[in-house]
Amino acid sequence: MKSLTKRSDGSISYDRMRETETIENRRKRLRFRSWHRGTKEMDLLIGSFADAHLSAFDRSQLDRFEALLDVSEPVVYDWILGRSRLPAEFDHDVTQLLLAFELERPGR
Repeated sequence: MKSLTKRSDGSISYDRMRETETIENRRKRLRFRSWHRGTKEMDLLIGSFADAHLSAFDRSQLDRFEALLDVSEPVVYDWILGRSRLPAEFDHDVTQLLLAFELERPGR
């Protein structure tokens, strides 16, 4: 059974599930979360990023990506657009990959 932990910010952590889930199942779960952020714009951006990069991420990169998914959409969107500074705890390889990511336009 999953062990859910409610964090101080109100989000939920699936600590026990992470301990027992395979890396492939974790990638699938994170890919699903990436495509279901809330707004279509962020779904498209984060979901496409996940499709392009999750298969190559190791466990520690998956940890950093999952932490990024726990940040609210408007905050991440402002980071992407350069409207606000990236906090030190999120200035890492995964976030830098996201900031450099460009969506491919159909027919391009």
